[in-house]
Amino acid sequence: MSQLSITLLRLGFLLLLWSLVLTAIAVLRSDLYGTRVVTRGRGRTARQNPDARSQKQAAPSRAGTGVRTGAVSTKERTSAHLAVTSGPLKGATVPLGSSPILVGRAGTCTLVIEDDYCSSRHCRIFPEEGQWMVEDLGSTNGTFLGNQRVDDPVPFRPGEVIRIGATSLELRS
Repeated sequence: MSQLSITLLRLGFLLLLWSLVLTAIAVLRSDLYGTRVVTRGRGRTARQNPDARSQKQAAPSRAGTGVRTGAVSTKERTSAHLAVTSGPLKGATVPLGSSPILVGRAGTCTLVIEDDYCSSRHCRIFPEEGQWMVEDLGSTNGTFLGNQRVDDPVPFRPGEVIRIGATSLELRS
């Protein structure tokens, strides 16, 4: 073997080692600092239009995700909402409208759950023909409606519980 080929092999091996080190650092960084919170929706409109803040009745605790904690107003009680009954976000509620709700670990999801058994885009809850449906989005550990694993979209009725790892979500009307 010539000296040039040995030098090229050494450089290739060195590049491979550095890519492994940088990948390990990136994984450690994401584990230490968690997911990045992205401000969406209500947060931007409140900053752009100062009068919109004075018209709000109650400020949400997590403006970007629509997740609310604490007491629920009488207006929200009449409409359907998703309540977190166990897990790290216990007590939080998500009002359900006409758009689908994404549940997962990614910062782009509507309901962000920091759980090792939750995928980045775990499941989707969406309205269809006057009822709510739940669909697993190919998660590793699965989505359970009661004790049944969800694969295809299935109806999700008030009072039923979805289990994702240590987190339970209940549909309330």
